[in-house]
Amino acid sequence: MKFLFDLMDKHVAPLFEKGGKLERLYPLFEAGDTFARTPAEVTSGAPHVRDSIDQKRLMVFVIYALLPCLLFGIWNAGNQFNLANGIEPTLTADLLRGSAMVLPIVIVSYLVGGIWEVLFAIVRRHEINEGFLVTGMLFPLVLPPTLPLWQVAVGISFGIVIGKEIFGGVGYNILNPALTARAFLFFAYPAQISGDQVWVGSLKDSPIVNHILGMAGEYTDVVSRATPLAVAAATEHGGDAVAALSHQGYTLMNMTVGNVPDCIGSSSVIAILLGMGFLILTGIASWRVMVSGILGCLAMGALFNALPTDNAFAALPSYYHLAMGGFLFGIVFMATDPVSCAATNAGKWIYGFMIGVLTVLIRVANPAYPEGAMLAILFMNVMAPLVDHFVVQSHIKKRTAYARALNNA
Repeated sequence: MKFLFDLMDKHVAPLFEKGGKLERLYPLFEAGDTFARTPAEVTSGAPHVRDSIDQKRLMVFVIYALLPCLLFGIWNAGNQFNLANGIEPTLTADLLRGSAMVLPIVIVSYLVGGIWEVLFAIVRRHEINEGFLVTGMLFPLVLPPTLPLWQVAVGISFGIVIGKEIFGGVGYNILNPALTARAFLFFAYPAQISGDQVWVGSLKDSPIVNHILGMAGEYTDVVSRATPLAVAAATEHGGDAVAALSHQGYTLMNMTVGNVPDCIGSSSVIAILLGMGFLILTGIASWRVMVSGILGCLAMGALFNALPTDNAFAALPSYYHLAMGGFLFGIVFMATDPVSCAATNAGKWIYGFMIGVLTVLIRVANPAYPEGAMLAILFMNVMAPLVDHFVVQSHIKKRTAYARALNNA
C-alpha cells in the first residue's frame, strides 16, 4: 500500500497541482485522495486543532448516526406498501420492496448533488467539501418514498445551488441545504410531497419488483393513507385527537417504533434516539440544541393543553408531538447543523427552545400545515445570527459593568 501511495505522490499528484496539465481537475483528485487516506499535510505553525477528528470524519460520523433511520425507513416503506396492497409482509418482501422505493431516491440525491458540488469546486478552484455527504443523505430521509425521481433531482439541485453555493459554499450558507430543498419541493410540487396519497404507493409504481416477486400484472389504484399528524390535525373541534388516532390504528407505541406512514427516515423515534445518542457521545452535535428543542416542544404543547379551547389538536398530550411527524428527526439531525445553528452556548439553548415552540405553534394554529418542524428550523436558521448577537452583547454589558465595579472599588 505504501508503494502505491508513494507512486501517487511522485507521479500522479503533480499532474493535478498548480502548473500541472490537469490543474483544473484538482478538486476531483483531492476528493479521491482524502477519501482513500489521511492527507500528509500538517500545519506549519503552532497547533490549533482541538482533536484528531477532521471534517471528513465528522461528516462520516453523522452518516453513521443516520444509518438506523435509513435502514428502518427502507423496511418501513416496504412494510407499509405491502400491508396497504394486500401483500404478506415478510421481512424479505418488505426489504426488497422498500429498497426498490428508497435506494433510487438516495442514489439520485447523491448523483445529482455530487455533480453540482464538483462543478462549483472546479469553477471556483477549491476542494470538494465533505459536507455534501450529509446533505445527500438527509434530503432523501425527509421525503415520502413515492416521490418521483426527477423531483428528487430538482429538489437537491435547488438545495445545493440556491441554499448553499450562491452564498459561497459550506460555512457561508444561512439555511440548512437539505431543508431548503424540501421546502422548495413542498411549495413547488405539493401534490407529490403532501396529502394522503404519497406515503404508501401502489403496485403499478414498481413493475420490476412485482415481476421478481411473481406479481406481474397485478395493479391496484393509488393507495390513500393519512399520516398520524394529518389525522390529528383533521380531528373536528370538540373531538378527541387521541381517539381519532387510535381509530386509524395509530397508538403511541407504534408511532414510537415508527411502523406508520411518514417520511423515509423520520418515523421511528427509536432509530432517531440511537443516532442522537451516537452524536452526543462522540461530541459531533450539540446536546444543548436537542434538549432545549424537546423542552420547547413539550412546554408549548403543555401550554396549549392548559388553554380553554375546543381545538382537538391543541388538547393532544404534548408528548405526542415528539412521536409524530419530523420534529425529533429535525431537532437531532438538522437543527444541530453547525453552520446554520446558533454558535454561542446560551444561543443554542434559545435557538433549540424556539424551534420546539414554533413547531407546535405552527402545527396547532395553522390548519393548512400540520407539520411545523421544517418551517420552524428554517425560521430559526435565519434568526440564529441575531440570537448570537444579543447573547454576545449581553456578555459584553455584564463584563463592562463588572470592570466598572472593580475600578470604582
